[in-house]
Amino acid sequence: MTSHDVVAIARRALGTKKVGHAGTLDPMATGVLVLGFGNGTRLLQYITEGEKEYAATIVLGSSTVTDDSEGVLLLEAPAEIVRVITDGQIYSELKKMVGHILQRPSSVSAIKVAGERAHARVRAGESFELPAREVHISSLVVKGVRRLERSIEVDIEVICGAGTFIRAIARDCGQALGVGGHLNALRRTRVATFDLKGAISVESLTSGTFSPLHIAEVAAQTFPIRELNADETRELSFGRVISPNTTDQITASMEQDRLIALLTNEEDHARPIAVFAPRP
Repeated sequence: MTSHDVVAIARRALGTKKVGHAGTLDPMATGVLVLGFGNGTRLLQYITEGEKEYAATIVLGSSTVTDDSEGVLLLEAPAEIVRVITDGQIYSELKKMVGHILQRPSSVSAIKVAGERAHARVRAGESFELPAREVHISSLVVKGVRRLERSIEVDIEVICGAGTFIRAIARDCGQALGVGGHLNALRRTRVATFDLKGAISVESLTSGTFSPLHIAEVAAQTFPIRELNADETRELSFGRVISPNTTDQITASMEQDRLIALLTNEEDHARPIAVFAPRP
């Protein structure tokens, strides 16, 4: 199931075409996919930019076209070469990926190349590499190492910024060790402040047995809050500026638990970048 499939299911279940998601999840992956609908879609871009957390399993000893177990095999290293790789070497290569690094995205990704998704071009038979770009990985922890007959499986947990590809971590670790690498399991456990504890199943979505988060509640989880008075609410409802925020971060302005606007400081005032309150 793709992220697009989940959005299609949500559109039918919610009876609206206005549904989006905060960051594509690979078809072979499981875990958290944040959906927004109606006015909630306007918050998705900010949630997408948030930190993400993953649990994954790297397979060392072979590489694939897609950098995961669903792709065509490119290389399989001899078992005797895989066997001599030590745990210390694995830890050392993965440690190098923590921090601000240059990472080449997987060619099977949602990044657009000449107006078309990279994954669509690869599946149509094209072969190319996307340019490396800077990403931030704040934590990469090895949770387990298992040695099989022809491969090594490495369980990892990763906390990273937007734009990081976990499949690329597997690929690059395998390349550095000279045996190839890919993912055979990936689970996203958190997107920004939204984690598995608050998630619902696709079955709950289709049956309507869930209570969606209110837009004001989502804004409160995502941004610093600024309480407004009636005059400020009126000004913002017309798209006008008000006095500056006390923080340089984007701020959710509220009046009596009602989301009025998202504000950003600009010179000597706060400017609304999204207004949710209707004009009086």
